[in-house]
Amino acid sequence: MSKSSARINLPVVIGLEILQHPWRLLLFVLVIFSAFGVILSAHHNRQLIIVHESLMQERDQLDVEWRHLLLEQSALTEHNRIESMVAKQLDMHRPDPKEEVVVRIK
Repeated sequence: MSKSSARINLPVVIGLEILQHPWRLLLFVLVIFSAFGVILSAHHNRQLIIVHESLMQERDQLDVEWRHLLLEQSALTEHNRIESMVAKQLDMHRPDPKEEVVVRIK
């Protein structure tokens, strides 16, 4: 065996194989692009899930705040509370039947 025959030029061999089988190269490139597509799709999906979770948390917080506001509104509009505030602050009271005056319009 001579030195020149024992020495194989690997890039030349790879180039010749690629030229003999172009479909393999095309399939290899398509597999690589498909893999990158899967990676990008998974990343995009994770980002959307993160945004969805943060929006769901915000919705839950707003729902709790809305319930508290409804309770506060119902507490502030109770008749007993309004009557007691009117009696204390404005010194008003409910008239007796003797004090009532009926006005009739003809």
